[in-house]
Amino acid sequence: MSRWWAAALLLYSVGALANQCATSKPATPSNTTNSSAAADTLSRYEQHSYCIPMRDGVQLYTVVLQPRDRQERYPFLLTRTPYGADTASQYASEAFLKAGYIFVFQDVRGRFRSDGAFVQMRPDLGRTHGRRVIDESTDTYDTIDWLLKHIEPNNGKAGLIGVSYPGFYVAAGMINAHPALKAVSPQAPQTDWFAGDDIHHNGALFLATAFGLTAYMERAALTPAACGFDYGTADGYEFYLQMGPLTNADSRYFHGRVSKWTEITQHGTYDSYWQSRNILPHVRNIAPAVLVVGGWYDAYDLYGPLHLLDALERQSIATSVTLVMGPWLHGQWATQDDGSAIGALQFGSKTRQYFTDNVELPFFESHLKGAQTAALSHVIAFETGANRWHRLNSWPLAGTTQSLYLRESQGLSFDPPPAAPAVAFDEYTSDPAKPVPYAAKAGTSLDYAYMAADQRFSGKRPDVLEYTSAVLENDLTVAGPIAPRLVVSTTGTDADYVVKLIDVHPDFEAPSDSNCQAPAINGYEELVRGDVMRAKFRNSLERPEPMVSGQITAIDFSMPDVFHTFKKGHRIKLQIQSSWFPLVDRNPQTFIDIYHASPEDFHTETQRVYRSSVHTSRVVVNVVSPGMLQETEVHP
Repeated sequence: MSRWWAAALLLYSVGALANQCATSKPATPSNTTNSSAAADTLSRYEQHSYCIPMRDGVQLYTVVLQPRDRQERYPFLLTRTPYGADTASQYASEAFLKAGYIFVFQDVRGRFRSDGAFVQMRPDLGRTHGRRVIDESTDTYDTIDWLLKHIEPNNGKAGLIGVSYPGFYVAAGMINAHPALKAVSPQAPQTDWFAGDDIHHNGALFLATAFGLTAYMERAALTPAACGFDYGTADGYEFYLQMGPLTNADSRYFHGRVSKWTEITQHGTYDSYWQSRNILPHVRNIAPAVLVVGGWYDAYDLYGPLHLLDALERQSIATSVTLVMGPWLHGQWATQDDGSAIGALQFGSKTRQYFTDNVELPFFESHLKGAQTAALSHVIAFETGANRWHRLNSWPLAGTTQSLYLRESQGLSFDPPPAAPAVAFDEYTSDPAKPVPYAAKAGTSLDYAYMAADQRFSGKRPDVLEYTSAVLENDLTVAGPIAPRLVVSTTGTDADYVVKLIDVHPDFEAPSDSNCQAPAINGYEELVRGDVMRAKFRNSLERPEPMVSGQITAIDFSMPDVFHTFKKGHRIKLQIQSSWFPLVDRNPQTFIDIYHASPEDFHTETQRVYRSSVHTSRVVVNVVSPGMLQETEVHP
């Protein structure tokens, strides 16, 4: 059985879009039983629907999955979603169903059957709960307050949980929390849509995500059947290339009917629109215990959980917080997938089951039922490459900061370049009409697994630079952010710089089975971390600056954390390029508002990356000693 919050994943099944609470009778149960009641566990529950009034009179459609047994008192486990409460209610976790909870699923304002207006990443207003001003915090508060008074029997406690967009509603809902809200789990929460989650990374538009998400969220405006946007092809690379400049998205496909796309394109810098939607500054003095969950291969929201932990550690020091980072794609821990592999990458255990049995269920059982469970570590993280869990007191791990230097002859080394020559560089021609693909075969929807994909498809292109280390003589573990420090120049006035850190597996390993079949991982160039920096935002996301044509310029940025061991016998590779399409929109390589660029604004330019002792390009990593890892290793 799928996890009960799996419906939070993007582009999930569709349902009615019309708001219906206004025509329903508030506080009147539907008396319908879940259609999946054939399962013995689920048959012990019954489903009801309510329209719960908020403080401003708006009613929110809410589905309650409640144990038929009225002799015991159960806590509430609430998910607030923009993807359909009726759909979400079909995905109750078997482990949690057996444990016994009152599951609650709610359409947020303006979505599906709830009244009111939907606002993307609704800003937190920081108001007291006695006022009629509303945000996601007050809606969560009012919902819990109503449930405590109207759904009996309950034990007076509530938990809040959600993945992806519902993870944002958890982060927002734990602010100024209702006293009964004792435990919250924001999982893959989107936190800042301009710096690093979903829509932008370092100011660069994540095109496939932004286009697909906005089309999905307003699909009724595009297709009467509400079945989703019709791309007319399965080839995402060709679709977006033929679309041309971003202005054509509206003129050819949306025709002014997709307001969320219009909002995005009207705010091309980190202005008040985006800043007000950043939830991180508001997570202060959080009362409930917090379980933050993320995946090292999350293509949507890796930024969110890592930065939410940082914000809580700085702004809410008294809060009980645990971060879990597993070897997962976006929401993979919340699906039927056992988490033992992603394609050719094998992790050696059923990581999802480990998480459910040892972390997630004990967390809620402890805080909502008073169960005597083992205390959770501050950080529980999976070390990829070595394939083992660790329980840690802090993140990132204490280690040694070291630099991987770009060297001559496409080399990569921890040794800096020699004193001579004073100027050395590699260059390539970047043509927006022929962008580097981000996947070997790009579909119209974002490829969830691109962050674990084999990179051999792009390495032979003339517009991709490669730098490779010697074969490692010992295991090398890096833990923490990956920080490129590039020294570059361009013949244009703007550019993108994509950096990819890659684990190169040996060309030959012993056959993995009795059929003498070579392992699929042979020669695999595993993407460990990759990200983009839009050069005009190199000094500020709020105030873009042009590059000076031909001028040598430092481009420093930080990529999301990793916890990875490059095994003995492997090599480390860096790839540097100026496009990553259609994951990232095409940069015209002209200093301009790209959302309103015309075809004439796009130019082919030459990019140089410098690698001398004077102009030194490198990537900074945090190297951890084997002794520290042995002390924290967990054997499930």
